[in-house]
Amino acid sequence: MKPVTADRISLNTATVKAQWGLAECIEGAARHGFGGISPWRDVLAEMGTTAAARAIRDAGLAVSGLCRGGWYTAEGALTQAVMDDNRRAVDEAAELGAACLVMVVGGLSEGSKDLPAARAIVAEGLARTLEHARGAGVPIAIEPLHPMYAADRACVNTTAQALDLCDALGEGIGLALDAYHVWWDPELAAQIARAGRERLLAFHVCDWLVPTRDLLTDRGMMGDGVVDLKGFRGMVEAQGFEGLVEVEIFSARDWWARDADEVLATVAARCLEHC
Repeated sequence: MKPVTADRISLNTATVKAQWGLAECIEGAARHGFGGISPWRDVLAEMGTTAAARAIRDAGLAVSGLCRGGWYTAEGALTQAVMDDNRRAVDEAAELGAACLVMVVGGLSEGSKDLPAARAIVAEGLARTLEHARGAGVPIAIEPLHPMYAADRACVNTTAQALDLCDALGEGIGLALDAYHVWWDPELAAQIARAGRERLLAFHVCDWLVPTRDLLTDRGMMGDGVVDLKGFRGMVEAQGFEGLVEVEIFSARDWWARDADEVLATVAARCLEHC
């Protein structure tokens, strides 16, 4: 495998969300020689999609993904507000020229304990969003989340579950695989092979710390935890994945408290060594 030099890195804006807005992320990613950026929609809204798209183009950056659509089980099941928001997310991704729209699909509906029902709602929501996304030319990327988030964030928790949805829904949908969420999966290698090149849409890295002090905001910098990131990248690239290595670190106790330029310099060095 080729080493992960800075130009192969995409900065997910969550990595420095406590320090920088989107304009600073764009400028900083370019200054550190990164090849791309992946905005979250909250910072995109603050800057404005049109202004952000122009700034990203001017900086010479690719958009490895837009985070995020989904949450189909919020506010009940497939409310008009939820579906309208997903339509807007598709349009934003199209304007940015994003490689995909990343979907965090939603957990249990409020008051429910019916996980199969939640997954059925998600399947319907994805199908309806796909109708618009195909016309807009925006690939949809399901991000399976660690099972600890099944109740409140995503009821799709394994690569196999995500691929079952892709099989059922057809063209225009694939996977966003995040090391933090799927590194533990005993079927990971087989399911990545099942996905194949066409359905591997995004590849996110960080590390799993031992112990993990917070289930949401204590992700590790690459090399500080237990994930075999080089092995993971080898599996996706063996299928022909040629996208950017997207770094997404939620770190309230550590990296969000540091100077953002220090964080980006560390990202580049750690990707080269550990990814």
